[in-house]
Amino acid sequence: MITKTTDRVILGIDPGTNIMGYGAIHQQGSGVTMLALGILNLSKYDNHALKLKKIFERTLGLIEEYKPDELAIEAPFFGKNVQSMLKLGRAQGVAIAAAVYRDIPIFEYAPRKIKQSITGSGAASKEQVRAMLSSVLKINFEGERLDATDGLAAAMCHYYQRAPGKADKSYSGWDSFVKQNEGRVK
Repeated sequence: MITKTTDRVILGIDPGTNIMGYGAIHQQGSGVTMLALGILNLSKYDNHALKLKKIFERTLGLIEEYKPDELAIEAPFFGKNVQSMLKLGRAQGVAIAAAVYRDIPIFEYAPRKIKQSITGSGAASKEQVRAMLSSVLKINFEGERLDATDGLAAAMCHYYQRAPGKADKSYSGWDSFVKQNEGRVK
């Protein structure tokens, strides 16, 4: 019996209008190594449209540099401040648009699902997520921004949750995105 070895790069994004966190991992078989970890600091920009442009450009840059096979992104959570939710949704949408523009399948995960995948508890703190990632990947993340490890956590969540090629909230292009989001997209 021949077993296909999995070899894929997953880019994880924690979208934000002030800080966007990201992490990239490389899966080879059942092993995984970290390729990248960082943030895009947008707090210095007052113009929301300019922030969205920077998110799009940075996401495209990460795609060009790491050539991910899939993108895992944290879904917006429901909060009390509607304006903040709208801005966060736009930030997420721009990152998704960059991936779709490069024909990269997108997988969306709720914040609780990401925390549960990493720590076993959907109510885990950001610090607990970082500590577990540190343990699993054998990398010291002390001093790293929690937004960065949140982006890495999205990628690791996808690694844990999805078999290669499994489609669930995966978009292979604009038509696929629109079809799977009827009622949300016109």
